[in-house]
Amino acid sequence: MKNNILIVDDIHPVFIEQAEELGYACNYQPLMKPDAVYEILGEYTGLVIRSKFRVNKEVIDQATNLRFICRAGAGMDNIDEDYARSKNITLINAPEGNMDAVGEHAVGLLLSLMNKINTADAEIRNGIWKREPNRGHELKGKTVGIIGYGFMGKSFAKKLSGFGVLVIAYDKYKTGFSDQYAREVSMEEIVRTSDVLSLHVPLTKETNGLVNDEYLFHFKKPIFLLNTSRGKVVKTQAVLNAIKQNKILGAGLDVLEVEKFPALAEQSWFDELRQSGKVILTPHVAGWTFDSYRKISEVMALKLKDLPIV
Repeated sequence: MKNNILIVDDIHPVFIEQAEELGYACNYQPLMKPDAVYEILGEYTGLVIRSKFRVNKEVIDQATNLRFICRAGAGMDNIDEDYARSKNITLINAPEGNMDAVGEHAVGLLLSLMNKINTADAEIRNGIWKREPNRGHELKGKTVGIIGYGFMGKSFAKKLSGFGVLVIAYDKYKTGFSDQYAREVSMEEIVRTSDVLSLHVPLTKETNGLVNDEYLFHFKKPIFLLNTSRGKVVKTQAVLNAIKQNKILGAGLDVLEVEKFPALAEQSWFDELRQSGKVILTPHVAGWTFDSYRKISEVMALKLKDLPIV
């Protein structure tokens, strides 16, 4: 069959509606196991995934009729991008659909950390009323350093524009991107002047383990650290070490090196992490709002319009 799409993860139905209006037939199988997908993938023109399904070289070799892969989200680290392109497979993602969600979530984590909202709330619920230990920091006047100035990094910078902060950004793969929300700088300036460090990079060989003990050692001031990108960008034990050394004042982690239980609880650093009052954890939901759920599908469908129907 031509122009048929296999959907192996949960997406908003608006994608199916709009894809069918374009002339595609959609097979929605969000609970299908990988082995079952492999058996039938060769029959499909398109594949829609989120994060649970990996498309490596072996999968691509079985998908002999595949013309495009849609990733319902921003990151493409679960797809062998180079090999897919070598097979003339078009890759579609939708960072425009969840960039506002990520930017807002990062701001929420930062404000909660700086004002100790999580610990103050927990104390009051346990009959403890302490004002001085819960004294906060104001965001105004601080320097916020952003690593990665794509859709997510720029969204975060834009959300910060009303707080009276200086936003600086470093992106290894871009130049000349200074705008009204952030000023392009070197990594050296990020390390030297940041009060806040926020990560908005994809997971690659270069970014895997980027934030480690050595990297954090070079920061000149104590920082608040945010990671809403990919868990493996940050070494969790390095963050905990830096907290003990007062190099990190607080960390907001939406993503971790290992996610989901029971595997997370088995990590050597997990007990220390969960007991730290200077860390706020969320379960990889920064880009996953009720609004972005629909917007991601709308963006994918819009990009699908640019592909020729054969």
